[in-house]
Amino acid sequence: MKKKILIIIADYYKDISSGLLKSANSRLKNSFKIKIIKVPGVFEIPVTVSKNIKKFDAFIALGCVIKGKTDHYYFISQAVTTALMNLSIQSKKPIGFGILTCNNLKQAKERSSTLKKNKGKEVASGIISILKNK
Repeated sequence: MKKKILIIIADYYKDISSGLLKSANSRLKNSFKIKIIKVPGVFEIPVTVSKNIKKFDAFIALGCVIKGKTDHYYFISQAVTTALMNLSIQSKKPIGFGILTCNNLKQAKERSSTLKKNKGKEVASGIISILKNK
């Protein structure tokens, strides 16, 4: 039976998130049963994982936070990172962290646009590795 993976994608930056999703899907291909849930921003990703923790074998969190002129970037990045790590440890299920934390939009586009060096593909590869070694 195919392992079930939930991809939660924050589509606040639609160009960025679509590139991450495309590359993650290209890596997972037809080897897994995939469900995708879109959320407005990265802050909504941990609660979405939590609500679905018993239904899936693994999770991939995709999105982007871009640094602005306030400290908001730091608070969101830290809160989401900590929440996802805690959920992974408590549930003993892998959660791939494909949330870009960038200084500007140019940086985010560089990390999400090419299929060769795309964070979505890297995170999907990590999840595959963990599921194979379980």
